[in-house]
Amino acid sequence: MTAPVSKPDDDGVAPARAGRVLTALILVAGVANINLAVANVALPDIGEALDASSTQLNLIAVGYSLGLAASVLYFGALGDRYGRKRMLVFGMSLSIPASLVAGFAPSFEVLFGARVVGGISAGLAFPTTLAVITALWSGARRTKAIAAWSALGAAISASGPVLSGGLLEVFKWNAVFLVTLPLAVIALIGAWFLVPSDSGDTAATVDNLGGVLSIVLVGATVLALNFAPLGDKGTAVVILTAIALVAALGFVVRQLRVRVPLFDLRIARRRTFWVAAVGGIIIFGTLMGAMFIGQQFLQNVLGYSTLEAGAMILPAALAMVVVAPQSAKLVEALGSRFTLLLGYAFIVAGLVVAYLTWDEGASVWVVIAAYFLIGVGVGFAGTPASHSLTGSVPVQRAGMASSMSDLQRDLGGAIMQSLLGAILTAGYAKSLSASIAASPQADEITAQSEAALTKSFSSAEVLASRYPQYADQIIAAARNAFVDGDTRAYGAAIAVVVLGALIVLFGYPGHAREREAMARYAAQQRLTD
Repeated sequence: MTAPVSKPDDDGVAPARAGRVLTALILVAGVANINLAVANVALPDIGEALDASSTQLNLIAVGYSLGLAASVLYFGALGDRYGRKRMLVFGMSLSIPASLVAGFAPSFEVLFGARVVGGISAGLAFPTTLAVITALWSGARRTKAIAAWSALGAAISASGPVLSGGLLEVFKWNAVFLVTLPLAVIALIGAWFLVPSDSGDTAATVDNLGGVLSIVLVGATVLALNFAPLGDKGTAVVILTAIALVAALGFVVRQLRVRVPLFDLRIARRRTFWVAAVGGIIIFGTLMGAMFIGQQFLQNVLGYSTLEAGAMILPAALAMVVVAPQSAKLVEALGSRFTLLLGYAFIVAGLVVAYLTWDEGASVWVVIAAYFLIGVGVGFAGTPASHSLTGSVPVQRAGMASSMSDLQRDLGGAIMQSLLGAILTAGYAKSLSASIAASPQADEITAQSEAALTKSFSSAEVLASRYPQYADQIIAAARNAFVDGDTRAYGAAIAVVVLGALIVLFGYPGHAREREAMARYAAQQRLTD
């Protein structure tokens, strides 16, 4: 970047007009963050309007994460080569038509495609935001900038369901995909006029083959997870898994052999990098997964309105905004490992509350408690997860670090939403099938009716409206089945988060060793400059 910077001091350096530049970057990230979660609160309405199955609803929810996660690593490298401001502008420009197509989609296929394209547009812009921070800020000022970027980005993401819920009180489901249009226009203007211009590194080369392999790897993995619970998709799951494995092998071999790798495995093997990367995938994935399942639970089981369900995210958003600055201080004072583990502890506590208390009689207070605890955990853990990545790589590879930081969120969201959605779908169908088999009227229920009941909660509601004499029984059985699936999903989430905490505890260096490692990496950078 060729922007003027403020005078260096003990806190590091920052660009001129730092506050305005950071605001523009947060707005760009906000477009992606809102779109990541904006569909969740509308899923029941979408399911009813498009007659979508549970798996189709999972794909609609995860489509944006899929497009973003698949492209973010490749596009981060393109930003290093061709200019980061250019990527910001291209990404925001593409997000506008993608939102319009999603907002007027007539079918599941069109909506899913528009969500994926929207994710790709975010893949152009989102990784660049952190890359610019890494290039223009340094020292403690960078830590504070990342904390603001992480907290406000997560809070904006959490505000998506509230905005969607309010819109759905007045408009149809289509409106939720149009809510980011004004913000996208403002972000485009901010990126154009406020972010310093740069021409990229003309000496850099981009591993295009590695980029294609990374897209195939992520896409095949996410789709395989979503199709896994479907008995009639076994062949597709096998094929997608095989494609993912071949792409993974090809990607690793390519990165080891190419002169300038897209993803430098020598840097990635640093414990401050890979442990933080895995930790971030679990942290942000858990947030997205909890929001994804929670929004359906609140509406389907507890009968909340769309606005009430969306508003339940606010405690998490508030917690993230309040806690993130304290997280930055803890990273400087006690190190990333301590701060990450503290975040994990709060996330596990929130998931345990959901696992034990979220049933048909759950009060609003246990819902708020679960979301609040998860928000506190993400607020503590988000900053060290991103800070460790950016501190582990040279500035010339800022695109790699920022892409990996974004990949934490996007791949984590895609994997956790897919995993928890698959468990929810399988648990719902299994529980409802068992209820049907145990019903005194089991012989009267046709295979077609059973398929409609187990397809999704929305389908069960449609069937209940057709047979009002059985409506209460159908809805009661569907709610019980959804709670069963929901509980299994949160149990799996607890196991994943505990595993992540163990990886951080035993894999990430303590505060003193972390400081030594970061100082060594910085010294290596100065020698190569």
